[in-house]
Amino acid sequence: MEDYRREAEHFLANEKQFHLGMMPTEQSHPGTRGLAEKLQEDCAAGVRMLQSVDRDVAEMARRVMPAEEMQALIESLAAALASGRRVCFSGCGATGRLSIMLEAMWRKFWRDLAQQRPENADLAAELGGRVISIMTGGDYALIRSVEGFEDYISFGREQVRKADLGAGDVLVAISEGGETSSVIGTLLEATERGLRGFFVFNNPNELLAEHIERSREAIENPDVTVLDLNTGPMAVAGSTRMQATTAELLVVGSALEQALLRLLTQVLPAEAVEALQAQSPGTIDAAAQFDALLDDLGSAEAVAALADWTEIEHELYDEDGLITYYAGECMLDIFTDTTERSPTFMLPPFRRCDDTVSPPSWAFVKDPLRPTPEAWREVLGRAPRCLDWDPARYEALGATGRIVANPPALGCDDLMSFRIGAETDASRTDVEPNLAMAVLLTDELRAPEADRWQAAFARATTKYARRLAVVIGEEAAEVAGAEHTLHIPCRLPSTFLSLYDRLAVKLVLNTVSTATMGRMGRIVSNWMVNVECSNKKLIDRGTRLVAELAGLDYAEACLELHRTIAGQRASAEPEAPRVSPVALTLQRLRKK
Repeated sequence: MEDYRREAEHFLANEKQFHLGMMPTEQSHPGTRGLAEKLQEDCAAGVRMLQSVDRDVAEMARRVMPAEEMQALIESLAAALASGRRVCFSGCGATGRLSIMLEAMWRKFWRDLAQQRPENADLAAELGGRVISIMTGGDYALIRSVEGFEDYISFGREQVRKADLGAGDVLVAISEGGETSSVIGTLLEATERGLRGFFVFNNPNELLAEHIERSREAIENPDVTVLDLNTGPMAVAGSTRMQATTAELLVVGSALEQALLRLLTQVLPAEAVEALQAQSPGTIDAAAQFDALLDDLGSAEAVAALADWTEIEHELYDEDGLITYYAGECMLDIFTDTTERSPTFMLPPFRRCDDTVSPPSWAFVKDPLRPTPEAWREVLGRAPRCLDWDPARYEALGATGRIVANPPALGCDDLMSFRIGAETDASRTDVEPNLAMAVLLTDELRAPEADRWQAAFARATTKYARRLAVVIGEEAAEVAGAEHTLHIPCRLPSTFLSLYDRLAVKLVLNTVSTATMGRMGRIVSNWMVNVECSNKKLIDRGTRLVAELAGLDYAEACLELHRTIAGQRASAEPEAPRVSPVALTLQRLRKK
């Protein structure tokens, strides 16, 4: 029997816990059918169609924010932080990057407080370290997806052990679908070690408990509180980097804001808390504020700017060009979006500085002010946390023979090989056409170092063919060094953790990157036809997509997809551009 047939039959018979078509997050949204075609006909109309699904998040917030589970999360976070214990957010892929984002937001608040109130510098340094994050695959996975790691409960358990979490700490496990094995592993290990556990996801918990054994084990654990943020299907089927993680950022970010307010009243004098609240309101109606943000981003002016940005990127990529974003406050937001474009749309991933064989990524991110090591510390708010597991460790954790024989390079030195700092990078300018784009918030243009940043941007981008800028926020302003500045108008309320800054940038980037891929034909209707198949969930998603678009049953589609994957494996060349096995399967079947 051919290997591909054996692998397909194994997946069909033995991996049913990864057959996820019944989950709303994996289904097609009725409101965005025909999305790709709409984007190609009328970009602004397509942008509005994409934005319409974000309203599902606001509706969810009105249901979840007053619920007792949300109040339990706020109280548990506040109690742990006030008692000197730690809070850990864990996730994988998009939710792993969200977990890192939440930690960075927390650390930035305390770093800024230390600068504003030097007398509290020691307190700020201590409290800033009380929130940590676990990303499946370590911080390296922030910038490049780590193949297959999410399939291992044991890997999540090991990362909790490495973090040395213990009784009295709180772990918030975040999984878009509610079934990610590595994230569930962190939750199971945490509760066995005496932590209070929370499980945040975006599918109905009854459905998950009925169909997915590992999800049921976590949901029915008496030491776990479940927050079901179900918003229904994504704007693009299965693209949980969109509404699912937006919902999680809104809900979990709001809970952390509230916990911070309670902590401040206990550790700072009353007048200091009042001064902070004068700058940042302590309480906000999250659902109403999110609705207002969507209203702003849906204005004619904002939609026109989003469509213009989409057209700029579409034309650039259509000519095999590259874009390099330059950012300050938005560095982590851009990392999150650009990294996730690779497996979602089968684009070249970020390339190490010593790699001259792989194709360069279509988009990259750089800090014009700092060299790479400092830039990494700035974006994370701390030293990187990477994995240095050896073959024996992988074998003990039950990894496949392929991983044991060739462990992935995920250490800190490997992370530093991605030159995100101000160093000159000829690989971004030798390819033509090329574009440097500054991405800034309005408040950054009023900050004390605004002139210094813009001067650094102008110096760092002299060799680019074009230099543009985008400013997100209420006020428009030109960015020095850019030939043109796009303004995306929206009101951003000031909060302790700048939550609505993060939400606005996420919504903008998700819309532009998805709309661009729709314009380029990497979406059919509202399905991702150029999806990667690097783990079991993506194999299932690819199988369902082939079945839907080729008119096959699930088993036939699975066999055809595995036939393509086996063919790619046999003919793989390092320098060849990656092509989605899903797209290749559909092409082959249409020729029959």
